[in-house]
Amino acid sequence: MQDKTLREIFYNHDGRLIHKWDHYFEIYEKFFSKYKGRKLNMLEIGISQGGSLDLWKNYFGDEINLYAIDINPLCKQFEDPKTKIFIGSQSDKQFLSDVIAQLPDLDIVLDDGGHTMEQQIVSFEMLYPKVKEGGLFIVEDTHTSYWYEFHGGLKKPGSFIEYSKDLVDSLYEDHVQYKDSIVRDERTRHINSVAFYDSIVVFEKLKRPKAFHTRRGEESIASYVPTELKKQTFFMRLRKSLFGKKRVHTFSKNDKGIGN
Repeated sequence: MQDKTLREIFYNHDGRLIHKWDHYFEIYEKFFSKYKGRKLNMLEIGISQGGSLDLWKNYFGDEINLYAIDINPLCKQFEDPKTKIFIGSQSDKQFLSDVIAQLPDLDIVLDDGGHTMEQQIVSFEMLYPKVKEGGLFIVEDTHTSYWYEFHGGLKKPGSFIEYSKDLVDSLYEDHVQYKDSIVRDERTRHINSVAFYDSIVVFEKLKRPKAFHTRRGEESIASYVPTELKKQTFFMRLRKSLFGKKRVHTFSKNDKGIGN
């Protein structure tokens, strides 16, 4: 392991080809630094010329176990005692199932594969359960969500960015009144955060605890309700007249907090 940043290792690299956007390195450092020198299982989807495998080994150190997926059979030659490579398509669910059966639990999954919407979504849905609690799932080059040739487009339903935005709603499950309108399953309950950067989305896997709020101390002045919150729109009044008692947010009905 080199006591250098990923950017330093990259710009001093003269071996097999690596292709990265420069601003990725700051993002990597933010999430990857805690793994340096530790035992680590990492899966990379899309290794191209194999240079990134050297990058991770030099950065994380000798304790890393690398696994990789690529559709090019020639990539098999990059295997070594610490690197296992699977040849196949990341959108092939049967292939991914076979790979998953051979993988240990993973600390990091990095998707730098084909970048189409189907590939990114299928890979995420299949492989996210294999990530350890506290681990990371990172999807690179998500700017293809805005490119038509990759089946994307601005605000296009089915793009990976729009798919990820829907998953953000799941973080607010405890606060959404009509829960059937959001994605809720065992997978989403283990998404602790979704971080969006230019061309990268980072998912932190961790089961979220049940949200609660609480208060301590004595009230000293009368509560004030902003005028905007007192107003009811026409549609709010119409809904109340049609459906009876209005739904009350948990925050409002339990405003004294837990234990009060």
